[in-house]
Amino acid sequence: QVPLVESGGGLVQAGGSLRLSCTAYDKFVELRSMGWYRQFPGKERELVASITRSNSINYAESVKGRFTISGEIAKKTVYLQMNSLKPEDTAAYYCSCMGRDRPGIGVNNYWGQGTQVTVSS
Repeated sequence: QVPLVESGGGLVQAGGSLRLSCTAYDKFVELRSMGWYRQFPGKERELVASITRSNSINYAESVKGRFTISGEIAKKTVYLQMNSLKPEDTAAYYCSCMGRDRPGIGVNNYWGQGTQVTVSS
């Protein structure tokens, strides 16, 4: 079972908007943070935005003012509202979380399978 399931990617014109959703499966006994990363071809994944269980939010400089992360860690759901999209935002977007999916283990980093966002010029 995939620990995180994303939805909402797709093709959009420059200047348009998309909203990504991510839900963690019910097995998680603890979630400390959830967030979004993206990966450009041939590059490593980079943080886009994250939110902690205390509602501390962090954004990459490149998306500040355009992207908004929201959701509730307690409900195991996080969203990424992406406005004013640019062709350089084209990437595979991955949901991630820090937590434990069963008792008795340490905190781990979990990933979804990713969703493609393509912005045409």
